[in-house]
Amino acid sequence: MRHLKRGRKLNRTRSHRLAMLSNMASSLVFYKRIRTTLPKAKTLSPFVDRLVTYSKHNDKLHGRRLILSKIIGKNSKQVANVLMDEIGPQYTTRDGGYTRIVKLDNRKNDNAKMCIIEFVNLEVAANDNEATDKEEDNKKEDNKK
Repeated sequence: MRHLKRGRKLNRTRSHRLAMLSNMASSLVFYKRIRTTLPKAKTLSPFVDRLVTYSKHNDKLHGRRLILSKIIGKNSKQVANVLMDEIGPQYTTRDGGYTRIVKLDNRKNDNAKMCIIEFVNLEVAANDNEATDKEEDNKKEDNKK
């Protein structure tokens, strides 16, 4: 029996599950919104909420080190910088609930429940939007040629 056993296993080993959560969290921090399956999003939400809470506190060095210990890979310093400089300061007055899950239609090939997970009330800098728009325009022009 699984009495008092928390968390979803997602049919993965512990190391694979932690690596997947780390990768999804870094993608969410960089892109501010990702599309994934519903169980993965429900598992990711408290993980990311904890990272944002680490980035909010006044003790910047300790919070940064906690974030670096949770995020695995080459992008860990970039994720910590974005969380500490951009995302964390916007949530100083909010006590939890930093992410939102919006349900979508089921995936066509395997009928998996899909959703979008995104940050709540996050103001994205205009420079980020302009940069992504320019990249998309460049890709469209390259495809036309």
